[in-house]
Amino acid sequence: MGLKRCWRHLVSTRARVERAFPGATLAAIEAAIAASERSHSAEIRFVLEPALGLTALQAGLTPRARAAELFASLAVWDTVRNNGVLVYVLFADRAIEIVADRGYTGRVDGAEWRELCAAAEAAFGRGEFTAGSLALVARVGELAARHFPPHPADADELPDSPLML
Repeated sequence: MGLKRCWRHLVSTRARVERAFPGATLAAIEAAIAASERSHSAEIRFVLEPALGLTALQAGLTPRARAAELFASLAVWDTVRNNGVLVYVLFADRAIEIVADRGYTGRVDGAEWRELCAAAEAAFGRGEFTAGSLALVARVGELAARHFPPHPADADELPDSPLML
């Protein structure tokens, strides 16, 4: 565990995240997810986490591993068409991870997901949290629409509202 990383996690409080992602930004993300999901049958779940706890840091938990944990615990994998996508933001690390369900296997490769994350991380690095988040949701939605056309009978299986842990 590096001291710099530990310090970033100690000072990345919920209040700091709420300043970067105020209510208006969260509402805009929710609206963007809802609009996106009208153009495809996939499900997008956006999760913000201010920081990891000391135990997780000592264990060397990576943003990718944490995203995988949340993908499972939030049941993003449990969609009818196996096309759920978790967008995970670990604020302290300014890291973004995307975990997509098995329906994307062979359709969207890891490099495409990583490109989306890198663009949003660059926007976040410039302090553009709203624009970066909205662009990310739009691009995830574009990939979903390309591979999973809308089905009128499909229910909205996951909440559209961002979850702040």
